[in-house]
Amino acid sequence: MLQLEPYPAQHARWPARGRHVLAQFDDERVVVYQAYRPSIGRFAAEHGHFLGGGFSLERMSWIKPNFLWMMYRCGWASKEGQEVVLAIWLARAAFDAILAAAVPSTWDRDRFATREAWQVAVGASEVRLQWDPDHAPSGQPVERRAIQLGLRGRTLAAYARPLRIEDLTGFVRDQRAALAKGGLDALVTPREAVYPCSPETAALLRLDAPPAG
Repeated sequence: MLQLEPYPAQHARWPARGRHVLAQFDDERVVVYQAYRPSIGRFAAEHGHFLGGGFSLERMSWIKPNFLWMMYRCGWASKEGQEVVLAIWLARAAFDAILAAAVPSTWDRDRFATREAWQVAVGASEVRLQWDPDHAPSGQPVERRAIQLGLRGRTLAAYARPLRIEDLTGFVRDQRAALAKGGLDALVTPREAVYPCSPETAALLRLDAPPAG
């Protein structure tokens, strides 16, 4: 089951700025989040996979390992077409492979000498990388960056059969209400920490070093 913790305790540990992959993980698994319309989300939660309910393997599908970034994007399960929030468990080896294959969605001049070289890499990769401002529970942007990863092709087909899928919609709505009534001190979120990447992947993603201690 998803591990939870009061938001203020986590916020005190998280890096305040820089590029970091925040996620819930253990030795074997890592959790990512998606939000869907009910037909897709409920099918996936009931059957434990995405091969039905209107999910398309022909379109890029974006995953987010950071819960609050997902909450910002889906409006705490209030936006049309994003009413069902899912937690998806992946094998760490699979997630590591996704990170290692990621190519930026815009030209990164530090990684690719020319736009043409970047375009070739984009065409060859099944994983798209995007960094955006992370957001506080209120929806305000913060200095830390949040990662999202777009999957297609064989990578998406493999992702469509994850280790586990959990419907978090009820939890999300409860926490939205708790936040509105009691503020940050009342908020509970999935426990997350800076995800450890190999030096090679950290260089590709241009990650910042995690804070000491």
